[in-house]
Amino acid sequence: MDQTNNLWDYCTSEAPKPQTIAVKLSAKGERSLRQGHPWIFDQNILKTNKSPKPGDVGVVFAHKSNKVIGVGLMDPDSPIALKLLHFGTGIQLDEAFFTTVIKNAIQKRHPLRHVTNAMRLIFGENDGLPGLIVDQYDQILVIKIYSLIWLPYIKGIQDILRLLVDPKAILIRANRHVTKALKLSGDDQIVLNHGTLEDPEIEFHEYGVRFLAHVLKGHKTGFFLDHRDNRHRVGQLSSAKRVLDVFAYAGGFGVHALANGAKLVTSVDISAQALLLAEKNAGLNEFKGTHETLCGDAFIVLQQLIDQKQTYDIVVIDPPSFAKSADGVTLAQSKYEALAELGAQLVTRKGWLILASCSSRVGMEEFLTAHKKAFEKNKGLMFKLMETTGHDVDHPVGFQHGHYLKTAYYKGQ
Repeated sequence: MDQTNNLWDYCTSEAPKPQTIAVKLSAKGERSLRQGHPWIFDQNILKTNKSPKPGDVGVVFAHKSNKVIGVGLMDPDSPIALKLLHFGTGIQLDEAFFTTVIKNAIQKRHPLRHVTNAMRLIFGENDGLPGLIVDQYDQILVIKIYSLIWLPYIKGIQDILRLLVDPKAILIRANRHVTKALKLSGDDQIVLNHGTLEDPEIEFHEYGVRFLAHVLKGHKTGFFLDHRDNRHRVGQLSSAKRVLDVFAYAGGFGVHALANGAKLVTSVDISAQALLLAEKNAGLNEFKGTHETLCGDAFIVLQQLIDQKQTYDIVVIDPPSFAKSADGVTLAQSKYEALAELGAQLVTRKGWLILASCSSRVGMEEFLTAHKKAFEKNKGLMFKLMETTGHDVDHPVGFQHGHYLKTAYYKGQ
């Protein structure tokens, strides 16, 4: 593709309108579609009547009846070559269709309005729009594009969001795949194409606790919204407690703990910049406890704290995804086991060890098995699994692979 000015130029270019393409699937692909799975892999596409380009409308016809059984968007440069938006009879992917889908997604989030003004409005496949994320931070919307299929549709989707949400500003961000494919760099991969943005650090609140999201430079769209309920739970446990927040990033768990009366919060992260943000977020809230930060590799820092005979009433360990591909699952499980073993040695008697994973390829059963192995190595340290949690309501699970976030709450015995 030729270089243009920025991401928005691709979304408003005079490129030919998407084609409609007839698609025939293998038996395996058709079975997957009929089971409601939104991903069709390239090896399961037997035939198309035209050569597809990203964003073309793929209409899937059944082998036996030759009736339409699904409609999606073609993504020929991806292993997931067809992403389904509709199952069953044929449908037009027009303004009315997208308005209905987006309106339904927004309605699902209504229960959160009384506890926060920041939430995920559209969660990709789980809301029927594969590869598309929309997050709201107070009056600012951030659209994040994870697939080239959305370029022809973003302008229309933005117009729908303006009508339904009436935001002060809308930003559009691209992930690495899209950025690389379009040869974008620097500011060209993030565009403000509606309204004004006086400050890229947007203040929001959840359960009365205040945070900042940097919508231009922050991870994902500016903040990790999926752990909201778990952050609140940790806060409720933290009054007069010593809390260790490992892989703290912007201080989510620790700030909730401080705002709810924690005596001490120690935030650990390998990024000094992230820890500065954690301190800044803590400073937005009133608290009487002490907030300290430790910058370094979590595995090393945890061992150092053990050597120093430090203990905490609550230890929260929420690492980044350790399994980016299927090949990384075994290594990920070993890392979860190692973190659980280290964390267990830092928890006071009757204290809490809270372990989280965002690796979609590691299921809850495998995650808990890693913990069991770790606890067996720490003879004399007993933990009881009290609860497991998943996503908050703005991250609904709509298909088999949509569940990625898992958290286990252990109580020392």
